[in-house]
Amino acid sequence: MLVNMGSDSDPHRSPIDVAVGILIQGEHVLMAQRPEGKPYAGYWEFPGGKVEADETILAALLREFKEELGIEINADQTSPWCCCDYVYPHAHVRLHFYLCREWRGEPCGLEGQQLAWQGATFAVRPILPATIPLLEWLMPVAP
Repeated sequence: MLVNMGSDSDPHRSPIDVAVGILIQGEHVLMAQRPEGKPYAGYWEFPGGKVEADETILAALLREFKEELGIEINADQTSPWCCCDYVYPHAHVRLHFYLCREWRGEPCGLEGQQLAWQGATFAVRPILPATIPLLEWLMPVAP
């Protein structure tokens, strides 16, 4: 499923592919706060990062989770969920979301980011704009 969100896309600006993982533990999902120095610092999002030129989406997710969270996700228990485009003032991103139900290690913010397990209410604020519409879609999938 590809959903377009955000302002109208600039046809001259190609989307940046971003691998995003939603760690699911029972009825909770892990969110990370964007660190200082990045656009939208302080906003909460699902962890992940840019896909490098020589990577598949899943390979990028595996790398990002190891670099940012210090965990190794089980690729066999990780499945593509949805894909959506979002146009921010600074970038047009194509977000590839994966549901992750099994991993090794305890997630920790290796880049200084705060982490929080969230239930159905998503108490953390502010939430990154591209993430907001997905929260409603996610809750029927998480348990």
